[in-house]
Amino acid sequence: MILIRVLKIILKLFIGLFLCGLIIGIAGYAHYSKDLPDVTTLKDVRLQTPMQVLSKDGELIAIFGERRRTPLKYDEIPPIVINAVIATEDARFYEHFGIDPVGIARAMYIGLKQKGFSQGGSTITQQVAKNFFLTPEKSIARKVKEMILAIRMEKELSKEEIMALYLNMINFGSRAYGVAAASYTFFGKTPEQLTVDEAALLAGLPNAPSAYNPISHPERALTRRNWVLGRMLDQSYITQAEYDEAIKKPLGASYHSPQIEFSAPYVAEMARQFMYDKFGENAYTDGYKVYTTISKTDQIAATETVQKHIIEYDTRHGYRGAEKVLWQPDEAPWNSEQIQQTLNKYMCYGGICPAVVMTSSDKEATAVLSDKSNITIAYQNMKWARPFISDTRQGAYPRKVSDTIKAGQLIWVKKTDDNWELSQIPAVNAALVSLDSDNGAIKAIVGGYDFNLSKFNRATQALRQLGSNIKPFIYTSTLEQGLTMATLLNDAPIVRSAGSATWRPKNSPPTYAGPLRLRIGLGMSKNVMMVRALRAVGIDYAATYLERFGFPKENISYNESLALGSASFTPLQVARAYSVITNGGYLISPYLIEKIEENDGKGLIYQHQPLIACHNCTDDDVIVGATPVSLDNVENESTELGNEEPEQENLKADDNIILPDIDTENKVTDVTPKYAPHTVNSGIAFIMKDGLRSIVFGGSDWQGTAWRVKALGRKDVGGKTGTTNSSKDVWFSGFGGNIVTTVWMGFDDHRRDLGRTVRAEAGAVTANPIWVDYMKVALKDVPVIEDVKPANVISVTIDQKTGLLPQSGSKTMSEYFIKGTEPTTYATQEVGTKVTDSEGNTSELF
Repeated sequence: MILIRVLKIILKLFIGLFLCGLIIGIAGYAHYSKDLPDVTTLKDVRLQTPMQVLSKDGELIAIFGERRRTPLKYDEIPPIVINAVIATEDARFYEHFGIDPVGIARAMYIGLKQKGFSQGGSTITQQVAKNFFLTPEKSIARKVKEMILAIRMEKELSKEEIMALYLNMINFGSRAYGVAAASYTFFGKTPEQLTVDEAALLAGLPNAPSAYNPISHPERALTRRNWVLGRMLDQSYITQAEYDEAIKKPLGASYHSPQIEFSAPYVAEMARQFMYDKFGENAYTDGYKVYTTISKTDQIAATETVQKHIIEYDTRHGYRGAEKVLWQPDEAPWNSEQIQQTLNKYMCYGGICPAVVMTSSDKEATAVLSDKSNITIAYQNMKWARPFISDTRQGAYPRKVSDTIKAGQLIWVKKTDDNWELSQIPAVNAALVSLDSDNGAIKAIVGGYDFNLSKFNRATQALRQLGSNIKPFIYTSTLEQGLTMATLLNDAPIVRSAGSATWRPKNSPPTYAGPLRLRIGLGMSKNVMMVRALRAVGIDYAATYLERFGFPKENISYNESLALGSASFTPLQVARAYSVITNGGYLISPYLIEKIEENDGKGLIYQHQPLIACHNCTDDDVIVGATPVSLDNVENESTELGNEEPEQENLKADDNIILPDIDTENKVTDVTPKYAPHTVNSGIAFIMKDGLRSIVFGGSDWQGTAWRVKALGRKDVGGKTGTTNSSKDVWFSGFGGNIVTTVWMGFDDHRRDLGRTVRAEAGAVTANPIWVDYMKVALKDVPVIEDVKPANVISVTIDQKTGLLPQSGSKTMSEYFIKGTEPTTYATQEVGTKVTDSEGNTSELF
């Protein structure tokens, strides 16, 4: 009876406790669940995924974002990975309903036994709930919420959906989030390529990503991996034979950087800046794929060509000496630790790397690199190193290695083929921008020698004086006002005085030939003829006309020095302007971003629709000025002396580049074809384009300044050199097929000129070779274009010397004219005309 009474009391107590627990549980559930988020949002969750910048063909250029992640669908995750994770984290994953009472009981038992709760008993579902919805704080309230969310998740989501969320979300260490990123980061593989031991290693990392990191703590990682293999064996996910084979394998993990297809850092930075301006910090986490207009082949060619010619310039101007002297040859050398600490402060720039000289003799020197490898520099790989005295003077060639390289010096070296050679970080810089002249797509852009050395993008931000690179645009304005390629302009010295100031524009070289046709003046880049052409149409007209080529008004100088290129523009603005001449007179808008996609399966959110040149349009309705041109006043002197070297400014990176206006709500893309503004008469553009070809191919008795372009072996090429006062800036801009490319070289310090070695540095000899080497690659698969002559252009046979209709016995040639501007009078033979140059030398013209 006593036993029955005791049992009744125990039963009532149990029922009471159960009811109390149930009431508390219901109350707790009601309390903690009222503000919990809706778990159905996980069906359409956006994982934090980095932004990818890609070429037009989808090759990866750069990744921006703290978390590396490549989300996968469940069926893209191999079973071996899923099994390894279940064995490690949640053995009863397929049996429980979000929380695992057995697991909780086991965790409590172990905690009581060890007098400390090291195991939380959380299921994979609970971990997903915590990571997506809750803070990492350790409290009873947070744990209760986690359980409630886990139960709700199991009702709304399948086990496969929960597992996919977990394996895409979880942190594996080394900035790798999700199994796809972890597979590549630690093994350089995709998940389906993982072996059993590799899957086990990854499965063991989420529990403590830092402590078990196989790169930082390989011993701990190996122990953890082997424990996971044991769990997989115990739960029959692998056989004993598979376990025996996997347990013997070495760790085999190493760090793998994101697999960039090719480097284009200036491009990547331009895209990053735009995306950040549009989306803020979400640009780095929402998984955008930004497709640029860049071609891999063209971009690599542009980068390598710019770097090659910068180094060549720097080399021919002499060696500026060691970066630093660590110890003198007669002093005790530093130990390896001191050397490495110093080398670690430097990095490689464009293949030029730091090294410390250990020994030096007559024939060779030995040095150590930052990776502790030893190299040898032979005499033939440093004999170029004449001491730099100035940009125009160098010392004698070294007779032996020890004349230049000494033990204890920190120097720069570069590997060419299998040989290491002495080098130096270039002081000069350059930029290249290449456009599709028909639509403005940027094919390649290089903003300097190395982005890590200087992030300043000279292609889009550097305002530099144009020199003779501006002449085609001013000459175009004169064609608009009635001059022709056959018009004679006097190639004779000009002297202009205003008060105490005197201006004497000179040809380069300072030779003069008297009256020459405009085509020859353009082809030989005659400065004084350009000044006279400017006077013919007037400064205001020519300056305003430059705006038709996209040049910003505020950067145009309104004085006669404009004829010699005193105005300052960016290389991108110059390339755009040359596109107008190349495409028939249409002002295209350069653009970099082709399209933007979301990485969550929602697809395209932006597709660029460029303004295109209309080659088939017959409407030539272009607004032109009405001011008449007069060749009678070309000798009139202006009373205004202009500043030939205006102050330089910097532009924002996106100036003159069309960047998309994205509607992130509606994601509507306008695909209606749009034509670029027609700013220059097609006939005039055709004639000036032909004139630019003359600069390459010359005439029967004269050579154009861009004759090096003939090396391309094409007839559809043309371009113009440019050199400013004292060679502070050198340019070459030109076209081939539908590609327009502009090259600039100079010092960032505007006060320093490029100087000379065996020759003066100029557009023809310094910038033109860069252009030619790049265009050899860019034009490889581009068909030769034969321009169709516009209806308002006629071809007339003229006398070569006078530009008039030929007489019997005249040397003749064919010239293009706008209808109504062709000559109507015949040439008369002159005898005995002589011209005196600035040195007092005379020459007979006829």
